[in-house]
Amino acid sequence: MNLPNKLTMGRIFAIPVFIVVFLMGYRYAAAIIFVLAAFTDMLDGKIARKHNLVTNFGKLMDPLADKLLVMSALICMVELGDVAAWMVVVILGREFIITGMRQVAAAQGIVIAAGMTGKIKTVTQMTAIPLLILDNWPFSLLGFSLPMDQIFLWIALIMTIVSGVEYIVKNKQLFSM
Repeated sequence: MNLPNKLTMGRIFAIPVFIVVFLMGYRYAAAIIFVLAAFTDMLDGKIARKHNLVTNFGKLMDPLADKLLVMSALICMVELGDVAAWMVVVILGREFIITGMRQVAAAQGIVIAAGMTGKIKTVTQMTAIPLLILDNWPFSLLGFSLPMDQIFLWIALIMTIVSGVEYIVKNKQLFSM
């Protein structure tokens, strides 16, 4: 197993650790675990492309690991009352729809590459989550009156919808097969 795939697997193995730490109330430790796991998402892709280590395993597992990490965090936040359940349902619904479309496309030899709006969605989700975990820290320490955690959550939700619609429109031919 190459380094990018090990990083992806590390991200997956970090998820239950994150969940336990977060639900036990260790928010700073949970945020650190989340940020480190999210950082491996960027790192594994860069290493794979730079060193020509892109594999079918990585193509499948990397986006799955991202979705599992983000959804685990958001579901935990619903449990704790930090995020509205309807928002998580919208985000989760988009992920199921796009993942299903990718599977249908892959069965026909078509690769649906991540678009820029999808990448922005992921970045905004992975920015919102630590801010939410830490109750808007570090902005709360600075007397910053804007709730950046909520702003990033709303941006992530909007980008989730926009990128989902974009994927569906760009790949509408999959629905006629």
